[in-house]
Amino acid sequence: MVEIPIVKRVLERNEIVANEVRDMLRDAGVVMLNFIGGPGAGKTTLLEATIQLLPDYKVAVIEGDIATTTDSERINRLGVPVVQIETEGSCHLESLWVKRALEEINLDDVDFVFVENVGNLVCPTEFDLGEHAKIGVLSVTEGDDKPRKYPLLFRLAEAVLLTKVDMLPHFKFDEGRFVSDIKKIKDVPIFKVNSLTREGIDIWVDWLRTLK
Repeated sequence: MVEIPIVKRVLERNEIVANEVRDMLRDAGVVMLNFIGGPGAGKTTLLEATIQLLPDYKVAVIEGDIATTTDSERINRLGVPVVQIETEGSCHLESLWVKRALEEINLDDVDFVFVENVGNLVCPTEFDLGEHAKIGVLSVTEGDDKPRKYPLLFRLAEAVLLTKVDMLPHFKFDEGRFVSDIKKIKDVPIFKVNSLTREGIDIWVDWLRTLK
């Protein structure tokens, strides 16, 4: 009985800072996207492919992980600004941490900020970071039942990416049901991509350009 008001206060404080983040981004003319997906969904590989197909835009990345700087090191090799947030056990990012990370980035020299949230489909969805849009990232290898199991993500997302589509012939994945289940929750664009070969990435990037 005690936990409910505590959780409510945490979310309320988070929302206050999220609004401050929104003001920062608006004043700088920056679009921030919050990428949410489970471990192994291919978020970092997707970001690598996306950044390489956006040479005419300046991108910065905020990497959220429970531990290690592995993903931020990969992004750093692309020559874009990257800030690492290690949550030390927390299963999601919070707006205060993102605000502090943004303060380390020269927003006047950035068009997009991509936030790679902690690998989880539940907790990150509940925390507003002040982003312009949440982006759901799911892979073929995770199965087609995720929209049914985690509907909140699909209710809040402005786009969904299905990664590792090259694996479709090798997994029992009902693509039609996957798409249908999402559309029942919310009519959002669904991009089917293979980040390694860049299949479908150009269509996804075209959509990104419409946000600027």
